[in-house]
Amino acid sequence: MTAYSNSDAASDLRPALDKAPTGAVKGEWFFITEQAGVSSQTGGYIYADGSHVTAGDQAFQRVRNVVDKLESSRIKPFNKVIVRWTKSKLPLMRGRVTVDTIFDETIVPRGLQSPMYEAAAVARRAFWKRYGDVSDSFITERDDANVHNQTKWFGPHRRVLSTKSSTKLTLATDGLSTPWAGVANPENGVECELFMEMDASDNTSYQIDDWADLLISLGDLVAEGYQVAADVEKYGAILFCSLTDDYKPMTRIILSRDGRQIEGLPFGSVPLIRVTPIAEAEIEHHDQSDEWASNAARHALAEREIET
Repeated sequence: MTAYSNSDAASDLRPALDKAPTGAVKGEWFFITEQAGVSSQTGGYIYADGSHVTAGDQAFQRVRNVVDKLESSRIKPFNKVIVRWTKSKLPLMRGRVTVDTIFDETIVPRGLQSPMYEAAAVARRAFWKRYGDVSDSFITERDDANVHNQTKWFGPHRRVLSTKSSTKLTLATDGLSTPWAGVANPENGVECELFMEMDASDNTSYQIDDWADLLISLGDLVAEGYQVAADVEKYGAILFCSLTDDYKPMTRIILSRDGRQIEGLPFGSVPLIRVTPIAEAEIEHHDQSDEWASNAARHALAEREIET
């Protein structure tokens, strides 16, 4: 295939971008090529005062077509394309178009073998070892990662740890705080982990498996919401979701602040969020009209002597 250069791209774009909306004096388009299955494109025409023109969306497809040609040619590696157009100050003259291709290491996805993933797992296991014996295996592990090594929690871990002391059995999600797989964001996943505490002698292995499966499902919901940890911190406790009949007499789930932090993760510490199943009777006579029914949730936990 004949090489397709940046200057070729600029020449192809100039006639199209010159058909700018009335009043536009320049334009900028920023394109990030596919990173972990996701690409992005932003920008548009701009007025002289710096405000953005709402018309001219057809330019997006023009830029997209040029980027596709540059990607197919690949004269040099790049993951970002910046297109700039400046209107000519002379009547009947074409504007100036520049096309820059850049390789930005800050947006390069972490690969499948990134040591950050194992570092996160080691930090979580070390934390729970302070509170009891951590099982060598996972009660629940769903390793259905995609080609970018992402599970539904956007990292390679989507599982539950079991920690047992003389009086308590603790189940905890192990993966919500794993750094994103396939992207470069400096974040510990969704910045939290969930846990449940129960009497060590009061549950059968079948019941424990059920609660572990529930934690996986709750983790899915938290991962989809992203801001759950912030809401728990803000309100102290939230009435998060309902339970199926399989968990009767428990009907609701409360998420609440715990106060402890898991340290040593690749991008700092993350808070623990306590998961408490409750029966409907524990909240049915309390007003649930406030945000996340937080007042009712805090009252139910206070009755159980659980601090928030």
